[in-house]
Amino acid sequence: MFENYQQAIKTSSKTLLANKGRSFLTMLGIIIGVSAVIIINTVGAGAQELILAQIKSIGTDKIAILPGNSGKKEPPASALGIVITTLNYEDMLALNKKNNVANAEIVVAYSNGNANISWKSNNYNINFTGTTHQHPEIINSELDQGRFFTKKEEKDFSRVIVLGSEAKKELFGDSDAIGQKVKIKKHSFEVIGVNKEKGTVGFENYDDKVFIPLRTAQSIILGINHINKIIIKVDNEKNINHAIEDVKNTIREQHNIKDKTGEKDDFSVKNSAEGLDMIKSITDALRYFLAAMAALSLLVGGIGIMNIMLVSVSERTNEIGLRKALGANNSNITTQFLIETITITLLGGSFGIILGILISFLIFIIAKLLNYNDWELIISLNSILISVGVSITIGLIFGIYPAKKASKLDPIIALQYE
Repeated sequence: MFENYQQAIKTSSKTLLANKGRSFLTMLGIIIGVSAVIIINTVGAGAQELILAQIKSIGTDKIAILPGNSGKKEPPASALGIVITTLNYEDMLALNKKNNVANAEIVVAYSNGNANISWKSNNYNINFTGTTHQHPEIINSELDQGRFFTKKEEKDFSRVIVLGSEAKKELFGDSDAIGQKVKIKKHSFEVIGVNKEKGTVGFENYDDKVFIPLRTAQSIILGINHINKIIIKVDNEKNINHAIEDVKNTIREQHNIKDKTGEKDDFSVKNSAEGLDMIKSITDALRYFLAAMAALSLLVGGIGIMNIMLVSVSERTNEIGLRKALGANNSNITTQFLIETITITLLGGSFGIILGILISFLIFIIAKLLNYNDWELIISLNSILISVGVSITIGLIFGIYPAKKASKLDPIIALQYE
């Protein structure tokens, strides 16, 4: 029995080597499918680690209040780019009172916008952030030059501005920016500070931003009273849940919401742990969906293999008839064609794994060169084992029909076939 299989393997190998071009084209669908599955899993895992690291960098002692209601594992509509105006400056003031939220150490509000900023003949399209004076303490930001604006300047609608390091380079180059006047929407602002390089925190590039007092941004630039979000730093991580309840009760009172179940809330309160769980579930679902789409190419590859093997059966009809005339039975013919199909899919799967790993490594190197330092190269053993398993399964499933068709040929008719 073993000798029969050994002979079948030798015969199959000779057949495949005799038709190298066809064998490679037959494998191509499997190679592409397997490599796509591995690349998507590896890149997805690396991107997920990058995203989670960004959230963790915000800290686990923070609470975010966003406009719009949402479930525990759902992002609020405002986080998806929909403008909701249910949070306002007065909400921030209420949350800043110790008798409302006893464990709130720092409360900072934000209103964001986009505008053209200019200095002399230099123009730059910028994301500006209207915020309160304690913003640097929330994200542990440091100044390279000058100072941040004060609480008094915030209350007085002062037209002062702090530049991110990249924004400063774009506008001023090597020139000193402190004391200079820049214009946003024809309004003049005095540069009072330049931040040190900070990079990306929580998906926001703080180097490519400028910061102005919140009330100034709302009244003079944006013409609004609502705010985009409020961030609260809690005095101790252990007090997060207690602080969240205080926040909810305070804003419900501010908005005259009597319902305590949360169903009628026009705001959402999230902490870092919930954010991590939510992002992980979203990225996992996206990874699995993309991997499933890539796996469809394996199915296409399997159909291609079946078609090629059917052509091979037609071309080798005389050979099959001769082998049967010399004593080969149906089982021998079936085994030979199945071995050929499985060999093709295994080789295709192996090349696909190597190609997938190489491309994943290349993407990892590119990510590092682009300063995505939290990107990790995570090659899942499961994705490799699944790819090998799927390759063998495809070989069996799509090889059975051609093999059975070959084994059922009448030897006399097969010998006469031209």
